[in-house]
Amino acid sequence: MEVVNLTQGTPAWHAHRAAHFNASDAPAMMGCSSYTSRSELIRRLATGIVPEVDAATQRRFDAGHQFEDLARPDAELIVGEELAPLVGTNGKYSASFDGLTLMGETAWEHKSLNDRLRDAMTPSATGADLPLEYQVQMEHQAMVAETVERTLFLASKWVVNRSTGEWVCEEQRSCWYTPNPDLRAKIVAGWAQLEQEVAAYQPEAEAPQPAPESKLRDALPVLRLDAKGEITTSNLDEFKAGALARINSINTVLETDQQFAEADDDAKWLRGVSEAMKQAGKRVRANMQSVDEALTVLEQLDKLATTKALDLEKRVKSEKDARKQTLVLQAQQDLDSHTAALNQRLDNNWLPRLAGGFAEVIKGLKSLDSMREKVAVALTNAKVDANALADQLRANRKHLMQDSGDWITLFPDFATVGAKASEDFQALAALRIGQHQAAEAKKLEAQRERIRAEEQAKAQADVADERKRIQQQSLSAQADIGQAVQAGTLTAPLAGDLAHLAASNAAEAVAGIDAKQLISAVQARSFKSADDGTRVTLGQIKTLIAPLSIDAAGLAQLGFPHVATEKASKLYRACDLPAIRDAMVKHLATLDLEQSVTA
Repeated sequence: MEVVNLTQGTPAWHAHRAAHFNASDAPAMMGCSSYTSRSELIRRLATGIVPEVDAATQRRFDAGHQFEDLARPDAELIVGEELAPLVGTNGKYSASFDGLTLMGETAWEHKSLNDRLRDAMTPSATGADLPLEYQVQMEHQAMVAETVERTLFLASKWVVNRSTGEWVCEEQRSCWYTPNPDLRAKIVAGWAQLEQEVAAYQPEAEAPQPAPESKLRDALPVLRLDAKGEITTSNLDEFKAGALARINSINTVLETDQQFAEADDDAKWLRGVSEAMKQAGKRVRANMQSVDEALTVLEQLDKLATTKALDLEKRVKSEKDARKQTLVLQAQQDLDSHTAALNQRLDNNWLPRLAGGFAEVIKGLKSLDSMREKVAVALTNAKVDANALADQLRANRKHLMQDSGDWITLFPDFATVGAKASEDFQALAALRIGQHQAAEAKKLEAQRERIRAEEQAKAQADVADERKRIQQQSLSAQADIGQAVQAGTLTAPLAGDLAHLAASNAAEAVAGIDAKQLISAVQARSFKSADDGTRVTLGQIKTLIAPLSIDAAGLAQLGFPHVATEKASKLYRACDLPAIRDAMVKHLATLDLEQSVTA
């Protein structure tokens, strides 16, 4: 916060306020001020025209500052530190503090005690129990100062001691307000919305007000109509002309609150005229048997007044209903347009049509001005909520664009779940992404398994073909040797040696095939470290490391004794093959070849 050296009430202070969003205006911006409406605040900020302060209001301001100074020692006693009055800014936000401690951790706000505060400030009350307008002001102040951890809200009432002439505190109440992040977010969003409305403000030309007609309701001459057998005294013609002129001059155009109020009064007056005509007729009939002319005039005026009264009453009702509908529809259309603009910025129609509830907020109101004010506040709040929802959707959408890819396809219901709080949405996203990745991994593993099975089947077929080829080759060699013996080209001993050699070569070739098949099987299992019972022979190991060679003693020396025997073959665990390989490599790497050559 930047401290501004200004004194409240000075021209420089007023100029500073005009350039910032102020804590004292925050309640009006939020539509909860007891003194200023939101539309009045927008008009003042847009035009710069500040309403004149009347004498009574100025006296109230002066008294408030005086009581604040009187209450300061008590506030400092409660806080335990000095409280300095100051003005501070934080960007475009500003606040005037009744008091702030040196480190800025505690603030003080003083108000004059009234019945509304008495009802709220019970012995156990906290700042959350105060009327919203005071909470908004203190939250705005805490937002400006940033260091404020609590605010002492103190309300006091002061009276003059008649004997001494000194001010005495008659009553005092206090409670602590702590910052509210949710309320602060609404204040920030509310100022942003109001800033747009101030920029778009267009003053409305006020329609000329017709001259008040209330005098006409009292200006008719007193009707004198006395009769006894015949009309003896009458100013009926004069009365008729005056009555008709005034009835016909009644305004029936209803646009402003003043015109609505006057129409209500006119209707009541016409009802009174009608009743007066009835009473006059009754008096004439009581004294005369035949007074057609007088009764005709009275009945005409009665009918005319009654008809006009009914017409005005219907107009008042229908026009008010029409104005209400127009206010509600225009506000909803404005909210719909705002929602559409947000969806356009989101690049998707994730925001649904939001109901502003405007009909509910004007329920029971009589004045058009009060209806407009309530609807304007409700519209602003609805726009602020829509902005917050759009920001949440935008943040959650951004979370789905990760290094591993954009996961929006996993959220066909994003319009609904995207409105969740960030922590909840991120947990849901992690769950769905994890499930998807697991499913994809399972699908990929199944595909790999299918390929491995196909390759294994092909390898087994190749092995079978190779076995068959070797066997056929061995049989062919044996047949050739037999034919050579019969032909006398080979001696029996030599033929026996050749047959034995051919059989050995075939056996060795088959053993090599078996070793390769085993190695492939072991590699297919990725050399699992757990012993699954698979065993390999020493000959298979020799085939694996060819052209090198090793015997059972050498394997035992490396730490791998055989685990079983099968006939003459020593058996080893297949899962130890990687370790056997690594042990051989390590042993070869430790050999000192130069020393061996020298020796």
